[in-house]
Amino acid sequence: MRLPSGALTRRLTSVLTGLALLVSGGALTTGLELATAAPAMAVDNGLARTPQMGFNNWNATGCGPQFNEAMVKGIADLFVSKGLKNAGYQYVNLDDCWSLPDRDASGNLVPDPVRFPGGIRALADYVHAKGLKLGIYSSAGTATCAMTGNSGSLGHEQQDANLWASWGVDYLKYDNCNNQGIDTQPRYKAMGEALKATGRPILYSICEWGTSAPWTWAPDIGNSWRTTGDIRDTWQSMIGIAHANQALADYAKPGAWNDPDMLEVGNGGMTDTEYRTHMSLWAEMAAPLITGSDLRTATQSTLDILTNPDVIAVDQDPLGKQGSVVSDTGNLVVMSKPLADGSRAVTLTNERSTTATISTTVQAIGVAGAKSYKLKDLWSKKTSTSTGTIKVTVPSHGTVMLKVTPRTPVPTGLS
Repeated sequence: MRLPSGALTRRLTSVLTGLALLVSGGALTTGLELATAAPAMAVDNGLARTPQMGFNNWNATGCGPQFNEAMVKGIADLFVSKGLKNAGYQYVNLDDCWSLPDRDASGNLVPDPVRFPGGIRALADYVHAKGLKLGIYSSAGTATCAMTGNSGSLGHEQQDANLWASWGVDYLKYDNCNNQGIDTQPRYKAMGEALKATGRPILYSICEWGTSAPWTWAPDIGNSWRTTGDIRDTWQSMIGIAHANQALADYAKPGAWNDPDMLEVGNGGMTDTEYRTHMSLWAEMAAPLITGSDLRTATQSTLDILTNPDVIAVDQDPLGKQGSVVSDTGNLVVMSKPLADGSRAVTLTNERSTTATISTTVQAIGVAGAKSYKLKDLWSKKTSTSTGTIKVTVPSHGTVMLKVTPRTPVPTGLS
């Protein structure tokens, strides 16, 4: 989550460690070395068999007064009326500042009565009545990340999990602030066990910023884990986070996903071309699609990007593979993602400041063996054919996203 400036010191060491591991020049070497290890098993809670899709208020509101019951209900309404529910978005998630700073006399968290006068149980009922699910937030520390000093869940894991389950909560984003220097894995494992013990299916989104290589231990604890520090609504932040996350493709699987943070689509810091790249890369990487923009003021262009059915289908493909980089030449990057129907999703991204031509081949993307191939552009919807070479012109900071489908069966032994 994004912190107020005064809270940055709480996690400076952790963020610097994460950036050193994942974003610096030598970082990807560490990530690639880790990727050779045997991936952990996926947590067995039956959830997130494809990456979770939903909304989180933090990037749009922070702890501002506009974060309240009316807003959350309005987002749930818009999920239905604007087609996001039909597109696959399911979770309406509360971030920090939903509770009062202090617990009650029984040690329970207390919803802020100004923000949520009806309480969280009634809010969950409202969201559930629309066929959607409600998410909540806490931190694996003594306090959350906001400067308001809200109580975290360290030492209260089962009590808090039981409370959320009694309210009908379906999702937990679990942050890493004020962790008192306690080892990361035991803190996150304790909450995972507490959620399981409630008997309620609660998707577990681990948010420890990638500082302790969670891809090596989190898959058997939670459904997703943040791989980097917080995203910002800029091209540099978004593409840097994509680079860090790309090295970890081997760790994604049904029920357990690399999480490069929320979608900034529509928040105003990038162009629509850049936002289409953002959406394309997150879908190609089988990342959770959690929109962080205020849907109440979203433009039609923003909604079109967020609800593109072909791009979402790539993210939600049941095979559950994260796309991998197959070439990276002079800031022209090609990724390929195997799909359940035997085709490949391919992103061709131009990270340069001018228009460029990007080329690849069916051999390079891993689907050689057919006589010809159907190519569908998932943004323009145009189709074409190829016998092996794929070449596209891509604007600066743009991405062409293709579905490449063999027109004749691929012989056994080829992929």
